Amino acid sequence: RVLFRSIRSQRKGNPKSIYKTHSMHRVAPAKFRPIDFVERKGYIKGVVREIVHDPGRGAPLAKVQFRDPHRFRMQTEYFLAAEGMYTGQYIYCGIKAKLTVGNVLPVNRIPEGTIICNVEQYPGDNGQFARASGTYALIIGHSDDGSKTRIKMPSGIKRTIKGDSRAMIGIIAGGGRNEKPICKGGKVQHMRKPKRKKNMLCGVAMNPVEHPHGGGN
Repeated sequence: RVLFRSIRSQRKGNPKSIYKTHSMHRVAPAKFRPIDFVERKGYIKGVVREIVHDPGRGAPLAKVQFRDPHRFRMQTEYFLAAEGMYTGQYIYCGIKAKLTVGNVLPVNRIPEGTIICNVEQYPGDNGQFARASGTYALIIGHSDDGSKTRIKMPSGIKRTIKGDSRAMIGIIAGGGRNEKPICKGGKVQHMRKPKRKKNMLCGVAMNPVEHPHGGGN
């Protein structure tokens, strides 16, 4: 026999509850193309076909198409859009790509003081750092042999990564979205719905029957 209500943390453990992630409408995972011989020795050109919104993500996605180096077909990848990217823009990925907004290069090929985003922690992991809207990292310095690179994270801490890790030139698009005033509570409900956050009432404000923290004076 259940004497008390199931609290919010218990309901989130149920895979069939209303707190289940709304992942059905999401477009695709945001990641770089798989690293291959073309990127390690030269570059490959792609074209931005579309800038799309991904539900549950603050930053827009760029749909980029590349020609397959081995077969007669097209490869479609979804990159995190950098600020200034546009439909029809050519994107170059590889060790010999130019230093232009939207291009993807190894960090040891990027000069000091350059603003980068979607930085890989390890070579080939498709990007781990500076992925939120409006964020960026900064190249601080390189080792003498180019095997290590020092970067400044969005939080301000400094981190050393491998020189072969890739990064995109520029700032993640969608910055400043938190600066717009909300003005009413209904907008908060719509903002939290894709993030499965609702009924965010603290336990001390509830009755004793509803939460272990409830009740009191």
